Amino acid sequence: MNIVIIEDESAIADTLIHVLEMDGFKAHWFNTAGAGLTYLKSKTADLLILDVGLPDGNGFELCKQIRGFSNIPIIFLTARSDEIDRVVGLEIGADDYVTKPFSPRELLARVKLRLKSVRQPTIVASEQSCDTLRIENYDYYKGPIALGLTALEFRLLNALLESSPRVLSRQQLMEFSNMPIEEAYERNVDSHIKSIRNKLQKADMAESLKTKRGFGYYFDKE
Repeated sequence: MNIVIIEDESAIADTLIHVLEMDGFKAHWFNTAGAGLTYLKSKTADLLILDVGLPDGNGFELCKQIRGFSNIPIIFLTARSDEIDRVVGLEIGADDYVTKPFSPRELLARVKLRLKSVRQPTIVASEQSCDTLRIENYDYYKGPIALGLTALEFRLLNALLESSPRVLSRQQLMEFSNMPIEEAYERNVDSHIKSIRNKLQKADMAESLKTKRGFGYYFDKE
């Protein structure tokens, strides 16, 4: 499987490449946002490891651009450890957030987890989950328009569609979507739901994802 690394520090990139290739992955390294973006637009990749501070741009902005055309799993690898940075990173479409200094083995485990989640989603919805939405390549489409969901957002929306019109609590959503332990807290669920709602606007269905105050969320197919 092809892993793309966009990181301007060569020592960190070398470590990542070594760990990934020792485990059988192919690693492609780019030290600028522009070079990495060009590659991702023209080639197929299975996962992206992305730094936030890049010499020619900001990783957060690059993530937004990538989410405009791809739902590739994205793991931020950055020295920014503040909670607000983690929340922003997840809200704009990242699937995971790792701070430097980091454990190469732990990062490798996270890479494998993300790839496993994409290949084997916890809940597999049928095309009948919603009359106006269909599944293709682990994303939801309305006609030719893809919502651009991350792997975790895909599983969360799956859970809501499969359970409709039943209300799911935040705890149930964490469990049904196989949310990693380190991300499993209510505020994070709310952030992902907000992101899904924004993406549902492409299908004019943002109002279908409803909040039941004090209980959780549900999807209204009516």
